[in-house]
Amino acid sequence: MKIPFRQMTPVFATLVAAFMLLQGCAVNPVSGKRELVLVSESQEIAMGAQGAESVSRSIGVVDDAGLQAYVQGLGDRLAADSERPELPWSFAVLDDPTPNAFAFPGGYIFITRGLMGLMGNEAELVSVLGHEIGHVTARHSVAMMTRAQVAQIGLGVGSILSPTLAEFSDVAAGGLSLLFLSYGRDAERQADDLGFQYALNHGYDVREMVNVFASLQHAGELAGASPLPNWLASHPEPAERIQRIQTRLADLDQSLGDKRIGRDDYVGRIDGMVYGANPRQGYFEDNRFMHPDLAFRLTFPAGWQTQNLAQVVLAGSPEQDAVVQLTLAEGSPTEAAEQFFAQEGLASSNLRQRSINGLSAMSGGFQAQTQSGQLGGLAAFIAHGEHTYRLLAYTPADRLSQYGAVFEQTIGSFARLTDREALNKQPERIAIVRTARSMTLSQFNTQFPSTIDIERLALINQVSGPEATIPAGTPVKRVVRVP
Repeated sequence: MKIPFRQMTPVFATLVAAFMLLQGCAVNPVSGKRELVLVSESQEIAMGAQGAESVSRSIGVVDDAGLQAYVQGLGDRLAADSERPELPWSFAVLDDPTPNAFAFPGGYIFITRGLMGLMGNEAELVSVLGHEIGHVTARHSVAMMTRAQVAQIGLGVGSILSPTLAEFSDVAAGGLSLLFLSYGRDAERQADDLGFQYALNHGYDVREMVNVFASLQHAGELAGASPLPNWLASHPEPAERIQRIQTRLADLDQSLGDKRIGRDDYVGRIDGMVYGANPRQGYFEDNRFMHPDLAFRLTFPAGWQTQNLAQVVLAGSPEQDAVVQLTLAEGSPTEAAEQFFAQEGLASSNLRQRSINGLSAMSGGFQAQTQSGQLGGLAAFIAHGEHTYRLLAYTPADRLSQYGAVFEQTIGSFARLTDREALNKQPERIAIVRTARSMTLSQFNTQFPSTIDIERLALINQVSGPEATIPAGTPVKRVVRVP
């Protein structure tokens, strides 16, 4: 029988903590120093896999096998020569416009297409991948989770160390919460140093690493709406890091003139990549959500906060006490409704077959007991095209009368999308043009106009401004929308 930690005597709790401290020491693969680690490598990998799966499912990856293979290949080569080559390394490009990159424990690394579009060559990409590899090889996230575990032991509210993933604290349990772990300055410095060295060891011009931080420092407007934290929210200020890299460059005892930059190979990979939000995956106009590929529309309550993810569309009330979510369901509306309302602990009411804007549907009210209290709401299952859509609207049971009409109005707004302009809406894409002569960015934009303003165009091309000179033969990014 396991004894809840809160029931332990102070002496016994101290003994358990001491045992964990003695048993949890391990050698850091990078520093070679012994350090306290309460997460085994197998648990680290399991937590990373869980987090990576959550992100891939909720955010989605870019549908470009060639681009994914390119990034995976670069990452594999760096990781193979790292301090932890045996990990199940995985590298993927997320379909998200926010410029960022992050690493899950165990070797699961993501970079967003927002950051891919911001960078200009392979050397920059390798330096970013190397930085994230450094977080994994130096076990930075594991150290953070260990500190959280030790802090809980000291407070007497933790759980006894268990070999099963489910028994870790919420912080250590993996999933999307791992995205929001902020490393300390020392960890970021170490990851920068490791990324610098990994890139240099593989023959890359590490001077390009400065360009990444300089671009990110001015990239706030590029982020777009996203559930991911942006780079500046999850990393320290770039200015100091630029200075440190420049100091390292000054101290190098080797020439970088023959090192690889890989501009042509890189821009060839991102030519045609989506820039910014992709309306084909659904988009909002105020509180109205439209999905061109699936040809439906839905109007959420005015003033509610909305979010479009790969598998769910969400809206939350300003008071944060009511939620509406749209997902796909399995089976027909009748089958999906039967499965939902048959759940243990859920009481249904007024279950009926109906038509919603000419679409066959099943809907009903429900109440459910949760750990947070009694919930009440409405559920509707609507057939459209080849899919059944589930609309779930809920709030604390004592507030259902306040939100009932709003819920019904939202569910009743689900309809076919017939507006031709909305159905034909296309994403903006990066297009690469090689300059035939020397010209300024402003002159380039006159000859090859973009759908974005000149300041953003300068940013994604990593030039100082509209009057910066671009040499002949340079591959330059523009942003276009193909009808």
